[in-house]
Amino acid sequence: MLRVMVVDDNPIVRSGLVSLLEASGEVEIAAEATDGRQAVDLASTFDDLDLILLDVRMPEMDGVEAVKQLSGRCTVVMLTNTEDASTVQAAIRNGASGYLVHGTFGVDELQTYIRSAVAGANPLSPPAAAAVMSALRESPVATAAPADVSSAAAIEAMLSSREAEVMSLITQGKSNSEIAADLFLSEKTVKNHVNRIYAKLGVASRGAAIARWIGTDVAAGRPPEAGSTAGSGGPGT
Repeated sequence: MLRVMVVDDNPIVRSGLVSLLEASGEVEIAAEATDGRQAVDLASTFDDLDLILLDVRMPEMDGVEAVKQLSGRCTVVMLTNTEDASTVQAAIRNGASGYLVHGTFGVDELQTYIRSAVAGANPLSPPAAAAVMSALRESPVATAAPADVSSAAAIEAMLSSREAEVMSLITQGKSNSEIAADLFLSEKTVKNHVNRIYAKLGVASRGAAIARWIGTDVAAGRPPEAGSTAGSGGPGT
């Protein structure tokens, strides 16, 4: 049974989500919060949360700001009506493991997204995937000066060849177990590689690692790999 916190300032939306998730028989609602500040405070009282579903636009503290503090505790997936590119990109850079837009998925898909995120994937609904690609194409880094390209190359050079292989598979939305199968490694070894990648890239989640890595690819003049932003990929280790 997955323990989930639902964070949304709209009581109707929040109540509906809680009912849908509880009806699945796979989710236990550990807590509900009405804004980012309350979510951060509540999360600090738990040590067994599996996932937080987090809205973006809320009073006190919005979701983009809150995810900075929440992503270190457990998997965080944004669940919102907001789909503008800058917000999607900011949420992912701040540690969100996925970004889902209301109205673009059904109940069964939501349950699949939740399971996949907890397993280490990065679920992005189509509008969010499109927003990420749009933001990357329009980013100044795409036309960076040579000094910036050198910086991007330095970031990539931080990783060993094996870590680069693992990172490439992460951008394809693959979980640790899938990466282990592809590279004929144990899942524990993959987990160790992922932890080292996080440390070297200075990130705390899969979503942030993907954003950093894709940004490096764009700066270095390489297109992102197919499926790197649209895969149903997730969080840390």
